[in-house]
Amino acid sequence: MQTQILGLVTPLMALFFAATFVVIWRAGRMKRYVLGFGVAFAFSATGFLITHFLPLDGVYLFHTTQVFYSLGSIIMIASVCERAGQRLHLWSVAFVYVTAASVLAVAVTLTNDVGPRLIIVNMGYGVMFVIGAMALLTSRRRDAIDLAIIAVMVFQAVDFLARPSLTLLFEKTIPAEVYRDSIYYSLIGLVLGIKGVTTAVVLIGATIVDWTKSLRESSERDLLTGLLNRGAFEQSMRTLLPRAQTEGRPLTLVVADIDHFKQVNDIWGHQSGDRAISSFGSLIQETVRGCDTAGRIGGEEFCIAVWNCENEPAERLAERIRKAFASLEHSGLNKGIRLTASFGVATARVGETYERLFSRADAALYQAKSGGRDCVKNAERRAADSAVPVVGAEEPKLKRAVAE
Repeated sequence: MQTQILGLVTPLMALFFAATFVVIWRAGRMKRYVLGFGVAFAFSATGFLITHFLPLDGVYLFHTTQVFYSLGSIIMIASVCERAGQRLHLWSVAFVYVTAASVLAVAVTLTNDVGPRLIIVNMGYGVMFVIGAMALLTSRRRDAIDLAIIAVMVFQAVDFLARPSLTLLFEKTIPAEVYRDSIYYSLIGLVLGIKGVTTAVVLIGATIVDWTKSLRESSERDLLTGLLNRGAFEQSMRTLLPRAQTEGRPLTLVVADIDHFKQVNDIWGHQSGDRAISSFGSLIQETVRGCDTAGRIGGEEFCIAVWNCENEPAERLAERIRKAFASLEHSGLNKGIRLTASFGVATARVGETYERLFSRADAALYQAKSGGRDCVKNAERRAADSAVPVVGAEEPKLKRAVAE
């Protein structure tokens, strides 16, 4: 009975941390990676509870717990990568999971010894954390809290890769029916508790740092959209450009403008126009990554600095935002009316100033405006796209959605 109670300490702590992250996410209106931390702890706690209560002679024990532990690990790794502005290579992680699950299925069939199963599943988790740590090492974020997160990821990887083999050196075989009475099971409860607390403390610290930074930057935010105001965005660009050139990373600027916005204000009023601007700003925030910088630099004009992103992927990002905005409904406008936006894209050249980069992106935006609007034009392709309608052609009317 005492063993059963002690076995609940680790999952209950994980559930407590899960709830903590959810509360912080809601209270601070934090980005989704904070919610991801909470979900990851919840999945890990569920996996441990299943291990603790599912019948030991059940053939699905390790398969079921692997699903929850894997989901917890993947979401945790993806969330810390998103915070750092790094994209996790999900196909690699999926390959690791499928491989481990397949080998585990064979091991469960061939032997009643739990040892090989433990090595298989923990090796899978360890490789996942290695992939995550490698992604973080390429991030431009190098504050003390970022280094602490990398250290936690490395610690997780080393533990998963080394602990099962080292433990089984002392405990040669572990029949499934005595698994909960084994040295390994006692050790794993302690280790998972230490890892859980360490990881949670570091991630809570990182979340508080981000929350504090967000509050400090609130004075630099546009009240209507939550994006950086013009001054803050330009200051950020004057920091990002030299850093990109020093580190040899591409930096692409996307400039966007809502089409026919004066007509919106004239026909439906400025409140409807403000709601449209707010919707566009929210769409940008939901689409860009944590490492990207977005700002409202004019009435209906926006800029996005896409960090560590080549020209064509940034163009595709602009195209996604364009399509999403064209499909939005806006309160205050007549039913069926859809607003559109035009975009200009330019990638920074060696030694280029922000003023010059903006000028090229803005020229591409002007080309999109003069070429029919509701499109994306790329400054790097202007020579190929030079055959466009002349400026001053009759403006098309606001688009009306086709009734279904």
